[in-house]
Amino acid sequence: MFYYLNCFFIYSILGFLLETICSLIGFGGTLNSGIFYGPWTPVYGIGSIIIITISKYLFKNIKVNKWLNSLILFIVTTIILSLIEWLGGFLIEYIFHTIFWDYSNHAYHIGKYVALDMSIMWGIASVFFVYIIHPQLKKIIKKIPYSITCIFITLFIIDVILTFMFKFH
Repeated sequence: MFYYLNCFFIYSILGFLLETICSLIGFGGTLNSGIFYGPWTPVYGIGSIIIITISKYLFKNIKVNKWLNSLILFIVTTIILSLIEWLGGFLIEYIFHTIFWDYSNHAYHIGKYVALDMSIMWGIASVFFVYIIHPQLKKIIKKIPYSITCIFITLFIIDVILTFMFKFH
């Protein structure tokens, strides 16, 4: 369980950094692109755990070549991550009364929170994540001490409380 908690925190932080860099470079945005005060974007943590789980169990009893495996992984994660993005956008708007992204101006969008180009990007990123990023970080994540995980949990809980109390009241 601590392995998955560590994955959640590491990939939430990396997602935050990615969003922040993209916001600064591509869109002239702000330094903090997330909902919370801390440097994490939980949708990336949740998405990474789902991708790790899918890739672990999707082909457990089926042996297919790597290209077909990648194609199936791409299709499955594209669909699942699009659903997560839709659910995340909906919940953020419903709970916090704010909209963090809106794909209404994209071609082939479904409402505000899902668009074909972004869904394809998430599918490609998932394959890249499974074959390149996660294998490089897996050993490091497994070595994170229990005490560090507890610190992350504590900081995250404090951040959630502060966010609900002050940022979106």
